[in-house]
Amino acid sequence: MSATAPLRIRGAALERGGRELWAGLDLEVEPGELVAVLGPSGSGKTTLLRAILGLERLSGGSIEALGAPVRRAGNRRIGYIPQQRPLPRETPLRGRDIIGLGVDGHRLGLPLSRKKDRARIDELLEAVGATAFGDRPVGLLSGGEQQRLRVGQALADDPALLLCDEPLTSLDLANQQAVVRLIDRHRRERDAAVLLVTHDINPVLSRVDRILYIANGRFTLGTPDEVLTTATLSALYGAPVFVVRAGDQLIVVGAPDAEDAHHHHHDEDDA
Repeated sequence: MSATAPLRIRGAALERGGRELWAGLDLEVEPGELVAVLGPSGSGKTTLLRAILGLERLSGGSIEALGAPVRRAGNRRIGYIPQQRPLPRETPLRGRDIIGLGVDGHRLGLPLSRKKDRARIDELLEAVGATAFGDRPVGLLSGGEQQRLRVGQALADDPALLLCDEPLTSLDLANQQAVVRLIDRHRRERDAAVLLVTHDINPVLSRVDRILYIANGRFTLGTPDEVLTTATLSALYGAPVFVVRAGDQLIVVGAPDAEDAHHHHHDEDDA
């Protein structure tokens, strides 16, 4: 266990448009730990990731990522997988170019002539199961194929901290499972810390160590068994909420915005 948690959040508070989304958030994510972030739209889940990336200013508290205070310039050792959004059909990039942005993006426009970079791109294509479509135009690829490439791009610098913003949205079950496996493999092989925002906990439930559930300006943090209970979520929402088990699926019933739980296609979570 490293002396420094890859992510350390202390007393964090966040406002949006004069409204406090939450305050007093303390969270440490240890090496090799996967923490899922749940909660209704507008609760500030994506905004939390943006704050860790240095793109959003906290209204209180502090965030340290990989041993240093976050800064606007960002940190290449933090991997980021954005929400799945289809790329336009006419996007003039190939699959390998998307991953190449992660490998050589910091060199701003230098051509990808370096042998080492090409080898690294090939290695990442193989790691995310994208070798077969590495040379195809990305706009013609399926959502699942595009998302594999985004995972490859996020893993390019071998991040010790991986932030995932609803990486499974609008993917079918097989592709959801494939993307979860890729994230999980990186975490285990590299002892990376993972913070994963999701609307549906089920695809990642078996791999999650802890859950941060944000709702109504409050939050709760604990293991899935501690957080995903009728009593805990009812207290958090301040209204009757039921957690129902159907086979190996958990379904949250009655939470405001609970209809989001299984199909969510808006761009940002984040009022």
